[in-house]
Amino acid sequence: MNKVTCFKSDGAEGAAVETTNILPDLTGFQFVGVEVINNMKANTFQLVNTVGKKVNTYTFWASAEDNRPMRYEMMGYDSLIGSHYDKYYVDYDTFVAPAVFTDKDFSVPAGMSCEDFPGPGQSRHQAVEIEPIREFVHHYSAHVDDHFETFKKVHNKDYKPHEHEPRKHVFRQNLRYINSKNRAGLSYTLSVNHLAAHTEKEMKLMRGFRYTHGNRGGSTFSRNMLRGTSVPDQWDWRIIGAVTPVKDQAICGSCWSFGTTGTIEGANFLKTGKLVRLSQQELVDCSWGFGNNGCDGGEDFRAYKYLLANGGLSSEELYRPYQAIDSTCLKDKVQNVVQISNYTILPQGDLNTLKLALFEKGPISVAIDASHKSLSFYANGIYYEPECSSDPDGLDHAVLAVGYGSLNGQNYWLVKNSWSTYWGNDGYVLMSQKDNNCGVATAASFVQIK
Repeated sequence: MNKVTCFKSDGAEGAAVETTNILPDLTGFQFVGVEVINNMKANTFQLVNTVGKKVNTYTFWASAEDNRPMRYEMMGYDSLIGSHYDKYYVDYDTFVAPAVFTDKDFSVPAGMSCEDFPGPGQSRHQAVEIEPIREFVHHYSAHVDDHFETFKKVHNKDYKPHEHEPRKHVFRQNLRYINSKNRAGLSYTLSVNHLAAHTEKEMKLMRGFRYTHGNRGGSTFSRNMLRGTSVPDQWDWRIIGAVTPVKDQAICGSCWSFGTTGTIEGANFLKTGKLVRLSQQELVDCSWGFGNNGCDGGEDFRAYKYLLANGGLSSEELYRPYQAIDSTCLKDKVQNVVQISNYTILPQGDLNTLKLALFEKGPISVAIDASHKSLSFYANGIYYEPECSSDPDGLDHAVLAVGYGSLNGQNYWLVKNSWSTYWGNDGYVLMSQKDNNCGVATAASFVQIK
């Protein structure tokens, strides 16, 4: 089991954590008078020196009332973080005098030993995960090189020479984002995954759900469709055997086909006791006539209409494996293995009804707002994104709700994604139920099997 421990750093040059000066060394500065800065009187100190043939002028303003730092302007080389010849300035909006520390402040808690970082990846932990300013001020980048090489090896990335540095730059920005979110003490954590070198444009291509307003067809939902009024505190259809393994939709906006097949697979299992892997590729190839656009997006109800009109859906084995591209429809060459008699759209935003339907009808096709980078790198914990939309127009990704539960007092939906097992918790995410976060209950549907 995990235990509370502590790690140490001596703060010496080159160590894991260094102090970063935000105030200049005023040695050699001369008092040159009093000026008004931000409507306040300020004592002005200045230093002029020459480096090579370039003259540098450094000016520092401190409050005439209490000597509080107000502004530092550098006409020349940056004397704080080091940089090329230019004009730089720092405004001190808020300044608190440095605290006075004693040895007691750094003493190890009773009953605890202080050690170095354990296990592999020591340099990663010791670098910017703890002291991010080190990367920006001291230009530390070894951790990026380390992470990127590991990323390429784990995910079998072989970039061409002209592509390598641009990909590494994208990776660097995503790594900074991941570390910054993990320092925020959220209810979930992020980690580097196979998407870490993807651009925003590439990740957007994977979000292929398009919500259509108006009549979506199917059988009208009635409370009589659900037998009970209460459900267990937690539920997981994976344990029962109603969920097929997680797949990777790749750079193709076919998420809608995974939500569709997932709820049909579950309903078929409940009726027959057999779990059959159905073909997403058939839906990508063949349901264009009902308004779906293959890798350019679609909706589950349009796929249901296709199935009702064409007798059902074939299996992955009989049709062909998922291709992640739009291909020629082979419907006339394969047989159907599952037929649906109808489908039902659940009431919009009704969390209680979704929970009842999920327990009684099996896995439910749902749509979410997946546009936030925090979801792209989700690793574990209960995902709650305050900026997430629950409005129909904000939904852009189809997934499969396969269960629900509570963790540390927070209710969640257990959701299966189609971004491979490298993403999330082996391909799954715990989506917070709070305020219908990200719209899990906004566009949910299930099917009836013939």
